[in-house]
Amino acid sequence: MAALTVEALIGYPDRVHAVVPHPITWAGALIDHLERRLNAPDRSPRMRRALGVLTLFAAAGAAAALGATVARLPPPARVAAATLGLAQRSLYAHVTAVLRDLEAGDLAQARRSVGKIIGRDTDELDASGVAAAAIESLAESFNDGVVAPAFWLQLGGLPALYVYKAVNTADSLIGHTEPRWRAYGWASARADDALNLAPARLAGSLIAVAGGRGWRTMLSDAGRHASPNAGWPEAAMAGALGVRLGGPATYDGIRVERPTFGAGPLPGVRDLRRGLHLYLGACGLLWALVAIEARPWRR
Repeated sequence: MAALTVEALIGYPDRVHAVVPHPITWAGALIDHLERRLNAPDRSPRMRRALGVLTLFAAAGAAAALGATVARLPPPARVAAATLGLAQRSLYAHVTAVLRDLEAGDLAQARRSVGKIIGRDTDELDASGVAAAAIESLAESFNDGVVAPAFWLQLGGLPALYVYKAVNTADSLIGHTEPRWRAYGWASARADDALNLAPARLAGSLIAVAGGRGWRTMLSDAGRHASPNAGWPEAAMAGALGVRLGGPATYDGIRVERPTFGAGPLPGVRDLRRGLHLYLGACGLLWALVAIEARPWRR
């Protein structure tokens, strides 16, 4: 509870980040270094897959060791260390920036703002497309950046939290299906899927409860997503807002046909604001679950 509260209030201040980059970038640097050295194109897919497994274990092992070391520090230091794995405040700030740009009528700046939190091309997005992209990122990142880290922190303390963040970072960097990473990143992608199985369903449920609806859409549409997990919070968000998310998107100039979630109209600026309010409500429900599970009043 302390970590959730402190991170929501302070996050990782920009002035600190300017001096000491966020520790998650350290894990990314390690994974990127190993990938460049080990993932040689002249190696067989089998060898590249094995080396990808070693890379995952190296990153996760280093994260677990760091978490176990930090877990021996005094409580204030442990709380500060735990906040590094959470992203409630930064996620809200990034999506709010998109909303602010759209409400100001600055579509060009809104495209740039949403480009900071999504991987698709943004140059051709209209206002509705920008709003949809921001809502989709908000829903999916609610799991990756808030629910799943809190889940593993609650379950296994700092070592489990840091392992989750290392695996999630590895999946983001190398867990892709393109030829370069298909074999090498296989283990990272599968590990990330496994660690998000329970949290993603919890995240979707929290969104549905916070919105007062969305269960039917979540249960019927979540399985359409290529990921076994990402569809749960995204479909729940679509159902809770009564809008349609997903659909075709362009990545590096290539059009990709994605599934759709929900049967409502395409979202607009008002729906993005509603999505942010729903996100805050879902975060509040998560806090309540953590408090109930911890039962500090019984200790």
